Amino acid sequence: MTNIPRRGLAALPLALFAPALFAPALRAQSAWPNRPVKIVVAYAPGGGTDITTRAFAEQFSLRFGQSFVVENRPGANGVVGTEGVSRAPADGYTLLAVTSTHVMNRQMVSPLPFDPATDFTALGLMARYPLVLMANTSAPFGTVQELIAYARAHPGELAQATSDAQSSYTANRFAQAAGLQLTEVPYRGSGAYLGDLTGGHLKLAWGSPATAMGLLPGGKVRVIAVSSPQRSTTLPDVPTLREAGVAGVEFDGWFGLYAPANLPPEIAQKLNLAMREISALPVMQARFRSLAIDPAPMDLEALAVTLRREEEVWASAARAGLLPKP
Repeated sequence: MTNIPRRGLAALPLALFAPALFAPALRAQSAWPNRPVKIVVAYAPGGGTDITTRAFAEQFSLRFGQSFVVENRPGANGVVGTEGVSRAPADGYTLLAVTSTHVMNRQMVSPLPFDPATDFTALGLMARYPLVLMANTSAPFGTVQELIAYARAHPGELAQATSDAQSSYTANRFAQAAGLQLTEVPYRGSGAYLGDLTGGHLKLAWGSPATAMGLLPGGKVRVIAVSSPQRSTTLPDVPTLREAGVAGVEFDGWFGLYAPANLPPEIAQKLNLAMREISALPVMQARFRSLAIDPAPMDLEALAVTLRREEEVWASAARAGLLPKP
């Protein structure tokens, strides 16, 4: 008979029963979700992030058989809600919905109480959106090239309205790339400049496609360019800035979904796959069109590459002085 040391005999029962001890935890993890999931939207209700997240939450609930509840926690350009999620357990029951300012905040907020990359697990992009360059129809230009000619003939006289860090960056980059002296007029949200733009007090403004779609029926605003690398599916007849003759000015914003860092990989994969499949549903395609945004399905590997590239873009923009100062 083989002699087993006394210490080995003492450890043997624990070794024999270890699988049974850990089985409940393993089953609970593999059964995710087995209770309601909270999605924190780091902005106020009614905005693009909020509306898009609620559309996804409804489909998540149908797919997984559990409630996905949206909770708005606005403040400090998304920092308040984001910080709260960074401290939540990494169990898949607290998620975070943010815009591309999540990555930009590293360059604009000091000190930032979290690391946008290492304190979170990126799950996927819900949608992408360009910014649009709008001009009042009374302005003496109707194309980007006409705008450039006018601005060069009237240096320092033309103002462009912005409403957030994203539009501020794009406006400044446009002026720089086109070699123009344009005055930036910052507003607290696109709603704040609508009266000035439609009333003719402003000739130019940067905003979302949804903002533009709401103004076009009135006939007082025309959209002369979009900031994305490709044309918007919502505004297919509007050229990109590159097509209009101004290269090097690209902004493609997004609504993204995150979880706290160290989320179990199988849960991340489940959510990422669900996001990609949900994006293809006819009901969601119609929703995207109504919100003037584009679906942005990508797997986790492509997502990681995209976010690393954005970190580099915004670091470069900060060095060039194109972002609001911390």
